[in-house]
Amino acid sequence: MITTFAPRPPAPLRPRGGAWDAATLARRTALAVGSVAATGAACVAWGHFVERHLYTLRRFTVPVLPPGALPLRVLHVSDLHLVPGQERRMRWVHDLAALEPDLVVNTGDNMSSPAAVPDVLATFDELLDLPGVFVCGSNDYYSPRFTNPLRYLTQGRSHHDGTRTERDMPWRELTAAFRERGWTDLTHARSRIEVEGVRLEFVGVDDPHLGLDEYERVAGPAADDADLTIGVTHAPYQRVLDAMVGDGAGLVLAGHTHGGQVCVPGWGALTTNCDLDAGRVKGVSRWWPGAGTAARGTPEPDDAAWLEVSAGLGHSPMAPYRFACRPEATLLTLVPRESSAPADTRPTPERTP
Repeated sequence: MITTFAPRPPAPLRPRGGAWDAATLARRTALAVGSVAATGAACVAWGHFVERHLYTLRRFTVPVLPPGALPLRVLHVSDLHLVPGQERRMRWVHDLAALEPDLVVNTGDNMSSPAAVPDVLATFDELLDLPGVFVCGSNDYYSPRFTNPLRYLTQGRSHHDGTRTERDMPWRELTAAFRERGWTDLTHARSRIEVEGVRLEFVGVDDPHLGLDEYERVAGPAADDADLTIGVTHAPYQRVLDAMVGDGAGLVLAGHTHGGQVCVPGWGALTTNCDLDAGRVKGVSRWWPGAGTAARGTPEPDDAAWLEVSAGLGHSPMAPYRFACRPEATLLTLVPRESSAPADTRPTPERTP
């Protein structure tokens, strides 16, 4: 005799009527939403109260000088975005003079308030005693105003909308003071400076983010008797990088991107606020005409230039936070081309240089 047993039906996963399951689901949903909200709030608090004040000095060694040249130390500062009362930022940047760089390059967006000129000059005071060059950024011309942050993600690139035609920031006062202290204005200009025996040629443009760049005014091949031609621009738009490098610039310095300002750990920047790819949003990389459209993995030409984009020192007062992207200044040590490739040393946050 064979006895068969019907399989026992599984125990119900929810009480009859589903009342308990609905309540549990609601609680679990509330817990999940609460956890996400708490995590988001913690990230915002960290970015606002902590990370935006973790000033960092990054150091790179870049092989761009002719054989036999002595090393040259270049301090690159950008995107200070100063408003009165930001003593912590002012003090940290002021103390960068202790690095004793051979040259200072300032790529703009110095102020975010019409009243900030005296504080900007006090911040850079000792650095203004050194050889230096500068260009302006959009925030040196126009006061900040609120912009929907999602615009930077959905548009892919951002341009001045053309609705503000009158420059309401004291940029003339600021640039005149820079020039009076000895820094060279590279707004649509070429200039020659000899620093520690190294003959440098500079070429600069007005801010491409506003569409003010007119590279044709300074276009031309790099000087044969210069040891290095350096391009200087606030925003690293591809058209400007291509033009400068195509004319023979061996190094281009830019700011503007804030390094993405809000980054995803393990992923990186969500936007560059220009048409530069996110892989070059900050730090040192290589550039050559057409690099922006080259397929991923394309080998760089032997004569590719070096590009250094600063993540900047500040932020707009309308967006007072940074996340996974500390504010920074950069110390570049330029060495002969036969030297090793550039090395990014460990950042040094919250320390007097």
